Amino acid sequence: MLNHRMLKIGLIVLLVSVVAWALIMVAFSLTARRPDNLGVHDGRLAPCPGTPNCVCSQEDGVFAIQPISFEGDPDLAWQRLRTVLAAMPRTRIVKVNDSYLHAECTSLLFRFVDDLECLLDREAKLIHVRSASRAGRSDLGVNRARVEALRAAFAAN
Repeated sequence: MLNHRMLKIGLIVLLVSVVAWALIMVAFSLTARRPDNLGVHDGRLAPCPGTPNCVCSQEDGVFAIQPISFEGDPDLAWQRLRTVLAAMPRTRIVKVNDSYLHAECTSLLFRFVDDLECLLDREAKLIHVRSASRAGRSDLGVNRARVEALRAAFAAN
């Protein structure tokens, strides 16, 4: 009888702890604001902030990721990128012009927002990418996986 009662109490404490942790994570995600360094500066995307929750094709070392390459007309490639991004779940294109795109990608569970930026290099036939978390220090590889999924969808489209 005592063991059963202690098990119930333990489960209730665990459940309350998990719910409290989840609410803290949601509150943390709601406090994160859009960085003021987004966009193109001197022909480049912003550098990663130095935390392991960012990748950029214009960076070296641990933050580096390959740009998206394409063949043919840059305008068609740019339109294809927009089409692919529009089909990605929880991704909203915030700003786009003829060579720059900014999208916000929201996580399913805790509603964390990551900023995805793309810069078209018409001459090199490359689309440079940067994906960075707004909050926290680690992203568990989410930004790198997002860019690789974008690359695969772009190639398949």
